[in-house]
Amino acid sequence: MTQQKTALVTGAAQGIGAGIAKRLADDGCRVILMDVLPDVAEMARQIGSGASPAVLDLSDVAAIEPFMAGLIGRDGPIDILVNNAGISPKHDGKRAPVRDTALAEWQSVIDVNLTAAFLLCKMVVPGMQARGWGRIVNMSSQAARTRSTVAGSHYAASKAGLIAFSRTLAGEVGQDGITVNCIAPGRIDTPMAATAGAEVNTAYVKTIPVGRIGTPADVAEAVAYFASDATGFVTGTVMDVNGGHFMG
Repeated sequence: MTQQKTALVTGAAQGIGAGIAKRLADDGCRVILMDVLPDVAEMARQIGSGASPAVLDLSDVAAIEPFMAGLIGRDGPIDILVNNAGISPKHDGKRAPVRDTALAEWQSVIDVNLTAAFLLCKMVVPGMQARGWGRIVNMSSQAARTRSTVAGSHYAASKAGLIAFSRTLAGEVGQDGITVNCIAPGRIDTPMAATAGAEVNTAYVKTIPVGRIGTPADVAEAVAYFASDATGFVTGTVMDVNGGHFMG
């Protein structure tokens, strides 16, 4: 990158989001780490390099636009947006079937995984258009690419919706120097993956051609690619990062 960019990464207190924030900071970005967990402040301190925390509950969708208006007014425009935050509720380590999924749980997953991403894109796109450059990376999932035996219906629907949303947005802003792409991780070693239960993850490894669970660093490398100047002609795509578990 020819000049320092400001990157906003959601769900950045731990797991994939923390790995992405570290990777972008290593690339010279000034990173804003957003999370509902207050621990995000400690993660920003560990990263250093001008990284700063932003504590926000993305399930409170009514708070997103005013919060972002204040953040942009204080910290300046966002050049790179990584919508990584997501939730995937489990019950006793397993997904709930559709017939047992409560409407409130369904709505909370859609709010965090899809609606929040829409609102964050809506808030950062005008600034990107004004500057003629922007990178948006939306974190989908293998659950959106093929039938999942681990994730619930609400999670799969939200992540599939994110792909469709991203392609629509990519078509709208391509002429403005903005690219919009998705990453669809498979099984990654994160606190969210741990909620599925040890026996589920152990069995899952046996189905992955490369023979291991992915790491946050694996996903962060893909994000760094999409966030770079090198991807000005790459938009509306989905990159699978799953060790070959799904080849679509």
